[in-house]
Amino acid sequence: MNKKLPDSAAAAPTAPLAVAFEEEFVTGLKAIFEERIVFNQLLGLKITSLEPTRVVARIDMRPELVGHFAFNRVHGGVISAGLDAMGGLAVMAAIGARHMDETPQQRLHRFGKLGTIDLRIDYLRPGISPYFELHAYVLRLGSRVANTRMEFLGADGTLFSTGAAAYIVS
Repeated sequence: MNKKLPDSAAAAPTAPLAVAFEEEFVTGLKAIFEERIVFNQLLGLKITSLEPTRVVARIDMRPELVGHFAFNRVHGGVISAGLDAMGGLAVMAAIGARHMDETPQQRLHRFGKLGTIDLRIDYLRPGISPYFELHAYVLRLGSRVANTRMEFLGADGTLFSTGAAAYIVS
C-alpha cells in the first residue's frame, strides 16, 4: 500500500525507521570503515552516528589535509574522497537495514561488491574550520544501484560542499 508523504517528507530517505542496529553490526561496520579501509584512516574519518537512514562522520583538520597553504583550507580531494566514502557508508547502512533477518556477520559480508559508479561534488565555499562533519543518506536503494546525497559542513554548521553519487551494490 502506498501512502502519500507530506511535502516536507517527500525528499527524506525511505529506509525503515523502526530498525535499530545491533552493537555487533555497528562495531563491525566501524571497523571496516575506519580501520580496514586504510585511505579513510589517512583522511581521519571517524563515524559519529550510524543509523539505517543517515550516517554522520567527522574529520579533524590537520596540516596534512591543507589544500591552500596561505588560507589553511582543506584540500578539495579530501572533500570529494570523504563524501564518496560517506555515500558508500550510507549504502552499507541501508543494506544492513534491508537484511535484518540475517545475522550481523552475514550482513557485514554483503559489502564486497560495493563500488562508486558516479560521483558529483559541488564546492560551495572554501573549507576553513577546525573540524568537518560529513552527512550522507540514501535516496534510493535498488537491487543493483543505490543513489545517495552527501554534505560536508564546518564546525559551525556552514555547508561547504554537497555531493551526489551512485553505487553498484550487486
